[in-house]
Amino acid sequence: MNALIKTEKGTLKVEFYDKDAPKTVANFVKLAKEGYYDGLHFHRVIPDFVIQGGCPYSKDLSDPRVGTGGPGYAIDCELDGDNQYHDRGVLSMAHAGRNTGGSQFFICHSRTNTAHLDRNHTCFGKVVEGVDLVDAIQQGDLIEKIEIVEK
Repeated sequence: MNALIKTEKGTLKVEFYDKDAPKTVANFVKLAKEGYYDGLHFHRVIPDFVIQGGCPYSKDLSDPRVGTGGPGYAIDCELDGDNQYHDRGVLSMAHAGRNTGGSQFFICHSRTNTAHLDRNHTCFGKVVEGVDLVDAIQQGDLIEKIEIVEK
């Protein structure tokens, strides 16, 4: 499977790390297929670090809870796979501490400031087309839809 993260700036095509993070991939795919991410915003953008989305409160960016929400459950981190390195375009699970992730994810701008995330946050995919859009996305930009494409 692949994911097409459709934004107002264009589409990011993601290949999943099925072998390295199967439960995290399955959770993201489930939420995407349910339309969970549709209409949310990238609520956190830190230049030369990450763009972050997936908070349900980000449908309304004036909500003071933006950045704190999730799907109502937590998933375990998967940190032992081969692809647990935060490089340019890597899709990773955001969390508020080990085993607290759920729906929020981030995509790395580069390797420059991300080494401390390795084996602390679950890498579960990588942008393989449209990676230049990661640099173009700004805080508040819309995630129109995340589409799952079966290979």
